[in-house]
Amino acid sequence: MILLIWISYLLADWAASFAVGHISSGQGSSSGSNDKGNSFVGHFFSMDQEKVARSTCKGGAASDENAELLAFWAPFLLLHLGGPDTITAFALEDNALWLRHLFGLLVQVAVTVYIFILTLPKNGLLVPTVLMFVAGIIKYCERTRALFLASLDRFRESMRKQPDPGPNYAKLMEEYSSKKEAGLPTKIEMTPEPGKESKLATLSLEDKETLTEIDVVKYAHKYFKIFRGLIVDLIFSFRERNESRDFFRKRSAEDAFKVIELELNFIYEAFFTKVVVVHTKFGCFVRVVSTCCIVGAYLFFLFMEKDHLKEFDIMVTYTLLVGGMCLDAIAFFMLISSDWTIATVNINSPKSTCFKKIAKRYLQLKSSKWDSEHKVLSTHWLIRRWSESVAKFSLIDYCVRLRRYEFKDFCIMFCIDKGVDYLGGRELVNGLKYVKGEKLPKKLWEFIFNELLAKSREAADDAEATKNICSARGAYAIQNEDWESNVDLVVINKITEDYIENVAYDESLLLWHVATELCYHDLTLTTITTKNDKNDSRKEDDAKTNSECDYQKFSKLLSDYMLYLLVMQGSMMSAVAGIAQIRYRDTCAEAENFFIRRGLKRNGVRQACEEILSVDTEVKPVHVKGDRSKSVLFDACMLAKELEKLKGKKWKIISKVWVEMLSYAASHCRPDTHAQQVSRGGQLISFVWLLMAHFGLGEQFQINEGHARAKLIVGK
Repeated sequence: MILLIWISYLLADWAASFAVGHISSGQGSSSGSNDKGNSFVGHFFSMDQEKVARSTCKGGAASDENAELLAFWAPFLLLHLGGPDTITAFALEDNALWLRHLFGLLVQVAVTVYIFILTLPKNGLLVPTVLMFVAGIIKYCERTRALFLASLDRFRESMRKQPDPGPNYAKLMEEYSSKKEAGLPTKIEMTPEPGKESKLATLSLEDKETLTEIDVVKYAHKYFKIFRGLIVDLIFSFRERNESRDFFRKRSAEDAFKVIELELNFIYEAFFTKVVVVHTKFGCFVRVVSTCCIVGAYLFFLFMEKDHLKEFDIMVTYTLLVGGMCLDAIAFFMLISSDWTIATVNINSPKSTCFKKIAKRYLQLKSSKWDSEHKVLSTHWLIRRWSESVAKFSLIDYCVRLRRYEFKDFCIMFCIDKGVDYLGGRELVNGLKYVKGEKLPKKLWEFIFNELLAKSREAADDAEATKNICSARGAYAIQNEDWESNVDLVVINKITEDYIENVAYDESLLLWHVATELCYHDLTLTTITTKNDKNDSRKEDDAKTNSECDYQKFSKLLSDYMLYLLVMQGSMMSAVAGIAQIRYRDTCAEAENFFIRRGLKRNGVRQACEEILSVDTEVKPVHVKGDRSKSVLFDACMLAKELEKLKGKKWKIISKVWVEMLSYAASHCRPDTHAQQVSRGGQLISFVWLLMAHFGLGEQFQINEGHARAKLIVGK
């Protein structure tokens, strides 16, 4: 779907021109090249505008009527290049090219004006041409303005507050010195100012257990306006942190999810649509002017004399006009029904009663829905705000299935693989072939929410505790677990030190991913590490509670998702990836060679895990192989065997470690990569990123706004 949208976006500026020109060429060929009444649609769209302008200058090259029609069609190009309201850019980099887009606007307007001037003074379509020209310029300017406002430099500039010079220090000290010299007892005191109330302090819903759909939109818009500065690395006050933290602590996981989902949707619309331009008084005014111009041009053309025009050209003109009006009608409906409109309208006003009822029903239709049977997100794809799925990529599954062909197919597949590698499409092919998607389970989100909520309460206002929590990569979860007396603390310390604290993040992620895969697929792991209590361990496995099964599923899903981010979303994870690609490839190479030597069949993931676990790992791999290879395959095997010693708490600990891995990546990724991902369907990690910010778990809260002023006190 993303690939289709990307191709459509690239082709949008000329696809319509090509289509109309192709139809016209077929129409013109049927009437002969010497036919004076031949259609000029193809003539117009098959050449650039400068050539069309020159053709209208040549005597006898085109009739006056056809020249007028060409001039009338020219503004439709501007209208088309203005694009729809729902997409102005496909990537953040497109916004940075707003200046080039402005130059294109000036060139297109100049050429269109030139074509129009050549038809004067006998242009019978003067009025509709001028009207469409105004509408086209407005549309094109809207898009250029939207790109400019969404560029990161401009966005950062718009978020900066007005300069605050503070009290007049020089004047105060002059008065202080003069009073002291006069022998008057003088001192300076700091007097606190009244606290500044939030602009949306009138909202009185924070103590409700459940938010209505309108409440969700209101609060999402409120916190979007506060926390959008995260994207450009701005910092926030502790007052803003406390307000957000108190609100989200009172919310259920489901309500918090809905608010964050709307926030990310607002981020998408701010960076990739015209919403910021249109949702202003001036934007609404020019939009009305544009629509009136299109309707006026249609009415003028409808009632004018058209006997001198060819029927096909008339139909094309009507199609262009009606298409323009339909697109404006759709844009108007989307404008009045958008989340931005609902967020800014005073719903509680008596005049808004009807609008409130309509908005409530509409939002209920659009809101995220959890499947009642499987408890996963199941919103209809036409109205959902993000992909609602979690991508999965398994290293062992990939290595087992990788390039294992029968001899008769080897030559063909070898050539295809080499061609893909030569064209740089390996990552794309691997993504299509090996990456799977799974709907986000409600229980998983609740688990993540509760883990971060607990850490938010533990941190409170302690900056050092907050820093430790944000930098935790699994050790915090292990050390804060309530361990039973029969669990060997040596094992716990070994897992913490050897596989979390003393290794880089990317290495730790790969270690825990492979170890999770081994534990998940192998049912006989306990026989390898704890042979003496085989029967007891088997009984424990058979008597797993539902919560343990949930922890197991959470661990597997988060493990596959984090590897997907590390391998397939390199730009997003670049801040924490280190030499992840080298470690990943070395691990894949060792796993592939190992599976070939063992003669494993394709899709035999469980057998592959059992074969890996059957290897004696008494000696660390680095002592046997050296450190030239960065593979972590058998180090992960050692970790899996250590994890089994945690007995009944194995999956609980693994799942909590993965939540910390996820939250660490979310808080350390470059913020603009989260904004980039919302245009590609969205990612679970972006939800975690915003949730952590709302809980006050981050280093972006550094301003202690103590509103106070100095006051000069003179004694008697």
